[in-house]
Amino acid sequence: MSNTSDAIRSAEAHSAHNYHPLPVVVASAEGAWMTDVEGRRYLDMLAGYSALNFGHGNRRLLDAAKAQLERVTLTSRAFHHDRFADFCTQLAALCGKDMVLPMNTGAEAVETAVKTARKWGYEVKGVPDGHAKIVVAANNFHGRTTTIVSFSTDHEARDHYGPYTPGFEIVPYGDLTAMEAAVTAHTVAVLIEPIQGEAGVLVPPPGYLAGVRELTRRKNVLFMADEIQSGLGRTGRTFACEHEGVVPDVYVLGKALGGGVVPVSAVVADRDVLGVFKPGEHGSTFGGNPLACAVGLEVVAMLRTGEYQQRAAELGDHLHRELGLLVGGGAVTAVRGRGLWAGVDIAPGHGTGRDVSERLMERGVLVKDTHGATIRIAPPLVISKEDLDWGLDQLRAVLDA
Repeated sequence: MSNTSDAIRSAEAHSAHNYHPLPVVVASAEGAWMTDVEGRRYLDMLAGYSALNFGHGNRRLLDAAKAQLERVTLTSRAFHHDRFADFCTQLAALCGKDMVLPMNTGAEAVETAVKTARKWGYEVKGVPDGHAKIVVAANNFHGRTTTIVSFSTDHEARDHYGPYTPGFEIVPYGDLTAMEAAVTAHTVAVLIEPIQGEAGVLVPPPGYLAGVRELTRRKNVLFMADEIQSGLGRTGRTFACEHEGVVPDVYVLGKALGGGVVPVSAVVADRDVLGVFKPGEHGSTFGGNPLACAVGLEVVAMLRTGEYQQRAAELGDHLHRELGLLVGGGAVTAVRGRGLWAGVDIAPGHGTGRDVSERLMERGVLVKDTHGATIRIAPPLVISKEDLDWGLDQLRAVLDA
């Protein structure tokens, strides 16, 4: 398209309106910066909801993808290919687990985790067939499939998609007492986000994740951590669960695992959990394809250096110090988050989260709103301190105005 308005008009005319994008049309990107069709540059402070942890056009990831593109991109799982074993081995080692079940999108990985937990419950725990329960948290976001929205408390995501899938018990996030009361003999798993991203980057109370770990171990229930947004370096650790020294039974991974190049997701667990699957019982045509494995292998290699985790921790400390200074000034009521991830609540009278996002866009910074009054800040982990400070300066200017 020749310009922004033409591209937006065409998109609105010919695509379903299931998103409400900011009125910017990106044409190219590098590192933490994106350029639109008019040639204007924007600082990316969203990073594809953590899919772009390593920045746009990361050379290591592009080189890995290009090399694989010249060899083979898809075999389906009907055959072995020469990148599959290495990817599964290296990702399992990164997680400290035995086995990997690769898929494509985050929602596919969550669906796979749900199926894993139910099958484990019936075949290992001995729950009567058809009676498995999974405990989840209110305000969760795990994807948008019909099963996943069945246990959502977000009316926009859930309404008018029934009939809904049974088998889920919803409890308040951060409430261990409510969770313990919800766990019964038929409970097969607890599925939670260590930090709730879509809900506004909600960090649970100290000790919550450790309490969930203790409860699930005591009750013979799987602890499944959805680290799709929070994992792979975003919070300053490889996984957000590490901040409380917790290792779940099941990691659910996606987004950054594909390096912003291809969709890659996975469920990672020990053999006594993922070993319940037999040939033909679950699958995906593109899951674990050669191109995905090549990129995913490079992502794992980059994470093994610890460089990105350290960078997220150090710049994250700076980010939260600066954002904390905004609280009490009249425009910001609260700031939450960990590492290079923050939710900023805008005070009434200073506009909605959408208003602030649009005003930031006009100043060359891209963020995204959620739940009305909150903006999310999640820049690529490769962002420089100077660029981060410039982005924060634009936020201050918008809030002062």
